[in-house]
Amino acid sequence: MTTTDLAGAEAEHRAGRTPGWAVLLVASIGQFLVVLDISVVNVALPHMRAGLGLGATGLQWVVNAYSLTFAGFLLLGGRAADLYGRKRVFMAGLGLVTLASLAGGFAQDGAMLIGARAAQGLGAAILAPVTLSLVTATFPAGPARTRAIAMWTAVGTAGGATGGLAGGLLTDYLGWRWVLLINVPVGAVVAVIAARRLRDDRDTARRVRLDVPGAVLVTAGVGLLAFGIGQTEDHGWASLIPLAAGLVLLVLFVGVEARTPHPLVRLGLLRLRSVAVGNLATLVVMTGGFALWYFLSLYMQNVLHYSAVRTGLSFLPHTIGIIIGSRLAPTLMARVDARLLAGAGGLMAAAGFAWQGVVLDAGGTFLGSILGPGATMALGFGLLMTPLVETATSGVDASEAGTVAGVVNTSRTIGGAIGLSVLGAAAAAAGPDLVDGYATAFRTAAAVTAAGTAIVAFLPRPRRDAQAEAAG
Repeated sequence: MTTTDLAGAEAEHRAGRTPGWAVLLVASIGQFLVVLDISVVNVALPHMRAGLGLGATGLQWVVNAYSLTFAGFLLLGGRAADLYGRKRVFMAGLGLVTLASLAGGFAQDGAMLIGARAAQGLGAAILAPVTLSLVTATFPAGPARTRAIAMWTAVGTAGGATGGLAGGLLTDYLGWRWVLLINVPVGAVVAVIAARRLRDDRDTARRVRLDVPGAVLVTAGVGLLAFGIGQTEDHGWASLIPLAAGLVLLVLFVGVEARTPHPLVRLGLLRLRSVAVGNLATLVVMTGGFALWYFLSLYMQNVLHYSAVRTGLSFLPHTIGIIIGSRLAPTLMARVDARLLAGAGGLMAAAGFAWQGVVLDAGGTFLGSILGPGATMALGFGLLMTPLVETATSGVDASEAGTVAGVVNTSRTIGGAIGLSVLGAAAAAAGPDLVDGYATAFRTAAAVTAAGTAIVAFLPRPRRDAQAEAAG
């Protein structure tokens, strides 16, 4: 953010509106916590198993409990922000994440830990959409919003990238419980900032009831869909049952939304070309993007035998690449069509995946097998995601900012779940050799990312006035 942006934010604060710097700070840290909690636990799983006597199924549910509630409640969390006010919903989501982390950190058995992780996922589902809607509702369309979204994207991505490193350091030096407990002091500090600086933006004149039937249908439908996708690799045809049930519930959800006077998701939103195409591209791109962190982590630990801490440190160039790409994106968007920038970033990421699929070998080194293709993938994603997120949330009234943010986050989450299944199946089909499997996964990710990038061409052309404003 520039000095001009911050000065304008202070003027807004004096006028009784939420200052932009405060919005960006709490939104970025909130998103960081959401993404961090997805990845930070993975490194600590063996220690959790030993500490609480968890079996293989229980250990799997430590991960699933979070991911399923997170995926299922995203749309509900986004709509709640529109109806009840972004500050109130942000505080509720942050409070739930913090309290659930405290409970998980002091869990005495597997059931308590799994329950805490489910509550964490619910809190994250409330928090994630409101962090993005805070940004899009506070900053008007133009350069300021582009820079704010770039910061939100970079900080959120850094949460995923540093999860392995943070998890390794906390587990090795403080114990696995601190993987969860670390959220408590961070959440408390952010809560104080949000309580003092964010303004209550509820529209007290609006008395719109929450669409409970729609909320139940979409939560169960998306949750079953995510669960079914996650089971495809291990359970084959049996996974079709939750997949089919989830799709049926989502079809019923569409029918309910078409008839209710106050829908959870207004179907007209999905007829906006920017929203529809932007979310489809996001879903496909995130399907391929899953390989960057997941399979590269497996390669470093299972083939190169890196420790968890060394693996996390090896991801630092990737984190820096995404941050650089995200920071460059607003400047480049002022000079070139956002579709062109997103396309170039997507092709760069696809090229990095293809490169990674070629150079992986059993005797690989960080400089020879990881740094070059990893930096290319990361820089490409940094350039791709800022214009993609901005486009997917454009053309929407502030009163529906939370809803569309929930749709964007759901697309990202479902894309990642599909990526785990599709790329995992591709790796398994390559045979028992780990390197061949990981290389195949990266080559598949290159093809999927290129396909997602092709969808970018169907995004709407930026308005001339928006381009002129950005250039100015």
